[in-house]
Amino acid sequence: MAGETGDLLLEVRDHHTAEAGMPPRIDDADPNHYIGYFENAYGEQAVFVFDRASRSGTLYLGDAGWERGHVVIDGIAPDLVLN
Repeated sequence: MAGETGDLLLEVRDHHTAEAGMPPRIDDADPNHYIGYFENAYGEQAVFVFDRASRSGTLYLGDAGWERGHVVIDGIAPDLVLN
């Protein structure tokens, strides 16, 4: 059976502790936004939002604190250091 417009497509639970802060609430209402989700085998999660109109991206990572989005320039988040 085909889904209805507006049906929930993906629901993801936060796997991080409270110290990671509140996870971002990403809304897909803007058709200029590309939204990507990644989770590795250790439960580390990342959400990437790319604005096609401004050609700018923001990366959210639970391990780096959900509440701070990291600007992505030419595929690199210069202020982010991962272990």
